[in-house]
Amino acid sequence: MKAIIQGAESELEKHDGVWLPKDGSPCEIAKLRDNKLFMVLNGKTYTAVLLELNRLEKELVIMLNGQKAHVKLKEPLDDLLHAMGLDNLTTQKVANIKAPMPGLVLEISASVGDTVSKGDKVLVLEAMKMENIIKSSGDGIVARILVDKGQTVDKNDILIEFQ
Repeated sequence: MKAIIQGAESELEKHDGVWLPKDGSPCEIAKLRDNKLFMVLNGKTYTAVLLELNRLEKELVIMLNGQKAHVKLKEPLDDLLHAMGLDNLTTQKVANIKAPMPGLVLEISASVGDTVSKGDKVLVLEAMKMENIIKSSGDGIVARILVDKGQTVDKNDILIEFQ
């Protein structure tokens, strides 16, 4: 296992259920509770607090001795997938957004050239006197917006195309 902390890569190995530096650095886990980890590494005491965790992307943000640190974990399988060019298969890219129902376009939140991520609001569609926020189902760059504010659309009309 590798940990990339603020751009610096370290090899890790598992000892008694805890991942430690593979270089043989003396390390001792002092206490583990809630989201806090206390440890002694090479004679120095560290306090790490888990702030954010993204299991899918294997990324976390920790507060290490009062400093925020971004950590990316890489397993041997991740390196193999990268070498084979298969590491981006989990990123869902969107080709276009279609109207889920007939309605009236009330608001367009995206512009041509915008980069959108999964879950970003791209427009508001009114249907049956209800406002429906239409969100991006994946990541992409807006290539064309095929509707205007105030325009009526039918179900499955393409509203936005992505590159």
